[in-house]
Amino acid sequence: MGSSWRFAWTRWSPPSTRSAEVRPGDLAGGGDSAAGPFLTRLSAGAGRIELCAGLVEGGTTPSMGLLQVVKQCVRVPVFVMIRPRGGDFLYSDREVEVMKADIRLAKLHGADGLVFGALTEDGRIDTELCTALLAVCRPLPVTFHRAFDMVHDPLVALETLISLGFERVLTSGCDSSALEGLSLIKRLAEQAKGRIVVVPGGGITERNLQRILEGSTASEFHCSARSARDSGMKFRNPNVAMGASFSAPEYSIKVADVAKVRTLNAIAKNIL
Repeated sequence: MGSSWRFAWTRWSPPSTRSAEVRPGDLAGGGDSAAGPFLTRLSAGAGRIELCAGLVEGGTTPSMGLLQVVKQCVRVPVFVMIRPRGGDFLYSDREVEVMKADIRLAKLHGADGLVFGALTEDGRIDTELCTALLAVCRPLPVTFHRAFDMVHDPLVALETLISLGFERVLTSGCDSSALEGLSLIKRLAEQAKGRIVVVPGGGITERNLQRILEGSTASEFHCSARSARDSGMKFRNPNVAMGASFSAPEYSIKVADVAKVRTLNAIAKNIL
């Protein structure tokens, strides 16, 4: 895709008494820019980054090489996504082995926190699997990702996550976007009463961030700050794509937009 590095689904929060969590998408450096300085500039003032690959699939486990490079370039905590594939959150025994191995490797290579989610076939939190994975993750903090939006009963699921010991849960309020699910997000935050951090995410932009933060009473948020950048490839084959039919255009690269990040940070600082 014409870039030296791809950093997908990264998220961070600007430091304040109440932090904001941002997901800027791909951080692409190469050719006319250096990945290291770009990452350092992008994370300046940030409190946390979440790292993953597979944007088209909603985020999957990143390579350990990617983790190593990011850790060398930033001074903020890096949380690593643990998700062996796209699709549902019902995992086989072999996939669980992969997840445990990835957690151990992420810890070995400097991860500051982990992010995962697992459900039973009837849409409940898989307490047995989550307990086993949490044991491997500790003593690092853990976030339950948007698998939460696929649960049968979100209010019951929240209590389950609290009892298991998750530090955060990311959710769009079980709807198509955080704005659409705002009422449930607020209800979850009120129910949590500080026992777990409820992080709204999904479709958040600089245009609706203020409404979501004020309407949800959330202390953190998760959003995209990406824009498209044309590929540097001069020769292009329009007949071939390196992905499925729903993948992104072959010669368009999603990159983190520093201007958007600054705008989001400014909005958050005025509200949080």
